[in-house]
Formats: sequence, C-alpha cells, structure tokens
Amino acid sequence: MGSIRKQTIISSILVYIGFFIGFINIYFYTTSAPFGFYKNGNIFAPEQYALTKIFFDISQIMLAFGGLGVIPVIYKFYPYYKDSLDVKKIDLMTWGLGASLIGFLIVFMSGLYFEPLIVRKFSERSPLVIDYYYWIFPFAAGMLLFSVIESFCWALHKSVVSNFLKETGMRVITSVLIGLYYFKVINFRVFIYLFSFQYLVIFLVLLVYLLRSGSLHFTFSVSRVTRKFWKKMMNMQALIFGGTCIAAVAATIDTLIIASLKGLTTAGIFGFAQFAANLIQVPQRSIQAVSAGVLSRAWKDKNYKEINRIYERSCINLLLMALFIFGNLWLNIVPAIQLLKIQNAYSAGLSVIFVLGLVRIIDAGTGLNAMVINTSTFWRFDFYSGIVLLAFRLPFTYFLIKKYGIIGSAFAELSAYGLYNIIRCEFLRRKFNMQPFTRKTVYSLFLGLVAYLTCFFVFQSVSGWLGLILRGFSFSAIMIAGIFYWNLTPDAGQLFHNLKKRLLQ
Repeated sequence: MGSIRKQTIISSILVYIGFFIGFINIYFYTTSAPFGFYKNGNIFAPEQYALTKIFFDISQIMLAFGGLGVIPVIYKFYPYYKDSLDVKKIDLMTWGLGASLIGFLIVFMSGLYFEPLIVRKFSERSPLVIDYYYWIFPFAAGMLLFSVIESFCWALHKSVVSNFLKETGMRVITSVLIGLYYFKVINFRVFIYLFSFQYLVIFLVLLVYLLRSGSLHFTFSVSRVTRKFWKKMMNMQALIFGGTCIAAVAATIDTLIIASLKGLTTAGIFGFAQFAANLIQVPQRSIQAVSAGVLSRAWKDKNYKEINRIYERSCINLLLMALFIFGNLWLNIVPAIQLLKIQNAYSAGLSVIFVLGLVRIIDAGTGLNAMVINTSTFWRFDFYSGIVLLAFRLPFTYFLIKKYGIIGSAFAELSAYGLYNIIRCEFLRRKFNMQPFTRKTVYSLFLGLVAYLTCFFVFQSVSGWLGLILRGFSFSAIMIAGIFYWNLTPDAGQLFHNLKKRLLQ
C-alpha cells in the first residue's frame, strides 16, 4: 500500500490545490460582490454558471459513448503488453486513440441528428443551451482524448501528472478566462468559445509530455499481444462500453432533467450544491487513478491477498477522509455563504448539499469496489449492476424532480447509489470473500458524529471568520486525535512515522 499511499497523497494535494482554485472560480461564478466591488466587473448569473456545468455533463455522456469502452481496456491489458513487448512496439494506445476518434465522429453525427430534440427540450426554459450547443463538441472531444491518454498514465503509474493537469491545470485556465470576463476584456460569448477548448489544451500538454518522456509511442503494426488478446479485449470493450454509457447517463441525467423541467437557474443552484458535495470525493478520485495499474497487475499475478488488502484499506481510509471533509463542510457552509456574499439564490441548495454529502460518504465508505471489479476477470458484472442502477435511477429521478425539484434529485441519487454500492459490495463478498467492514467502520462513524455535535454546540454562537476557524480547527483536531487513539487505520501511523523521520533527518 506504500506506493499507492505515496502517490495518493501527492495526487490528493495537487487535486486539493485544484479544488482551491476551483473554489475561487465558483466564488466568482456565484458571488454577488467579488471582493466587495460590485460595479467594477461582470457578474455571472446562475444560468450562465449552469451552462458551464451543462458543458461538463453533456460531455461526460459524449465521452462515454465516444470512448467505445477503450479506457478500462487500456489499463486492464497494459501489463500484458509491458511484459511481452519493447515499449516502442506497444500498439495499445494507437488502437485506443483510433477507436476513440471514430467513436467521437459517430457521437458528433448523432448530435447533429438529435439537435431538433435538444431544441424542443431546452429552448423554452434553458435557451442558452441552444445558443451554445455546437461549442459543446470541441469541449467533449478534448475531454475524450484527454481521458484516453489519462488511462495510459494510470497504467504507467504516472497518474500524478494527469491528475495535476485535469484537476489543477484545467482550473487555472478557467480562472484566466473568468478574470478576462470579470475585467470586461471579453464578453460572455467569447468566454464560452474559449472555455470549450480547455480540455484540448491539457490533452496536447499531456500528449507532448508522454512523447518527450519516451513513455508513449505510436505504431501501426499489429503486435503479437494484440493478436493474442484482441477477442478478449473486444469482448470486454463491448460490455464495458454499455456499462460506461449507463454510468455516465446515471451520473449526469439529473442536471439535464432539471435544466429541461425547471430551467438553467435551478440547474445552476444544483450545480453549486454538487460542487460543494464533490469536495468529499477528492481522495477517492486520487486513489482510483493510482490504484488502477496496481490492481490490474495484482489480478494478472493472482495476488488475491494484495487485492483484498487494498480494498479493505481503501474502505476505512476513504470513509475517514469523507467524514473529515463533510464535517468541516457542513459545520461552515452557511456562515461561509454569508461571509463570501454568495448570491441569495444559491442558499436554496443547502439541503441538497447535505443529502449529496451522504451519498459521497456512502460511496467513499464502500471503497474501491468498482475499480476492483473493473480490473478483474468479472468486469462484466459492472455492466449488469449498471443496468440495475440506470433502470432505477432514470424514472425515479424524473419523477422526484418533477414533484419535489432539486431536493428530489438528491434523494433519488442517495437511493440509487446506496443500492448500487450494496450490490457491488455483496458481489465481492460472495465471489471473493472480500468483506472490508469491521468494527472500526462503526467507530469511524461514531467519531465523526461526536466531533460534529461537539463543535456545533460549543461554537454555534461564534460568528464571522473566527467561528469558521474555530469550528474547522476543533473538528479536525478531534477527528485526528480519535483516528490515532483508536488506531482506525494503519496508514495514519505509518504516515506520521514517515513524516517524523523526514523532519528529523
């Protein structure tokens, strides 16, 4: 776990730097008075911020369909190529990028064909989606190409570089564009034009890095590994393609339904709530990227003990980190909105933040179940469980949004992903006897609850920045002390020992 822990820590730091920059971006998207100066610059309306969220969500669906299932195939089969071929003869990325380009061409043609349907669904309540519809395609193309070579970075154990570009570099570019808009150098139309090319920029940067480092080569000769495994790869690709599409639709459909039924302003409020809740997922995203190549190698070597160790350790570590982040977030979200002068409309999303936070805790607390399944020989199960998720999620989400608005969407997500994770955890328990939950899981939940209630009641009368600091510091101190007192995770002790050793050198 040492290699995973080290890369996860580095990746998480970089991702959190990116999220801090992202927080600044969200601040400018949502505030009514940036740094107290209302008249000095342009202010983003909720529907304008929602449009940037729509770009991401529609592109996620285009990525899933255009990727044709090649991304998991790359990090699943790369160990076989690495063990059998010289690096210059590995043709995996050539066929992976080629397939994704063909897939995106199909998506683009489909987008043109279904444009009348998009117009009917969004023109009345979300006209901005129609105005900038075609600019979603370069954004989606860049996301797809970047994701393909990012999966290659995972296989190479170079996820730190790709994480930096996606989580930090991307947000720096957005910050520059926001600055240009705020200081009236560009108008909103030009802002969206430039916004749509961000992923293509970081794709080219990562591509140049891999080429110059000698990690990536393109060859059009069919290798013996491809000839040996192409049937298995195609079979896996076909099923994973379906599963990926299902997962992408399930993950993004709520924003699209909200924009269609309730309008872009409401979608913007929901997007703000999602951003806040997604802070909880940062460690999970980092460890997924780092663990993909390690788990693929462990499955290839039939090292079940290592797989179970990674799975068990990921559950407790991610649960503790999720509780740590959510406690700090929920203790301070209301005063932070007031202090930062966030537009009043976004306060309607507070209940959504709480429910989505619970979703993220459940997802984190069940660890790397998806990655363990995807890198195993039973990756077909991910497709079948995805069908269950989508069949449950789509009608439930539509009904609850129509009846209850954005809080309905949050409860639909809580129900769907709760069921989804139960199914995957039970599969791993029955198939491989992997049961990662222990009494320390209960202790962790108890610790998080006690730390939250203590800080809430002790500091509820303290307002302003002082209250924000005291609640955050006290909650963090109680959580860290509890983790060490109950020895909830061995990684905490090892991390402290390594840090102490370096400081004393």
